[in-house]
Amino acid sequence: MKYPAELYSSSPRPYQGLGELEYPFHDRTITVTNCGRICIGRRKINLSHVFAGQNGGIKEVSEQIWLVTFMHYDLGFFDQESGRVECAENPFRAKLSPMSPGINRYPCPRNRHLQINRDGGI
Repeated sequence: MKYPAELYSSSPRPYQGLGELEYPFHDRTITVTNCGRICIGRRKINLSHVFAGQNGGIKEVSEQIWLVTFMHYDLGFFDQESGRVECAENPFRAKLSPMSPGINRYPCPRNRHLQINRDGGI
């Protein structure tokens, strides 16, 4: 059996990194500051250090309510009064089928006193 270092060979293609991100369907393309903020005029909105130096898109979706986007992901909304970004809906969350009966098929062991029918009902 060989060690991973014995099998590894570097890629012939050099890593180019992310290209310049543009947001043509947004009102503005902004660059997040090194401290993780979005600056609009004199307002500073805290986003995250993770996005420092990256371009993001902002779009006014309602009066003074803005949507913040990075690449193809809507990160959240902020209003210019509070200056806080509120999370958008998580695109990776589990989605239940509308046909799902909503019954817990594997109840907590502390609820042993509940009888489970063959059809999964209690």
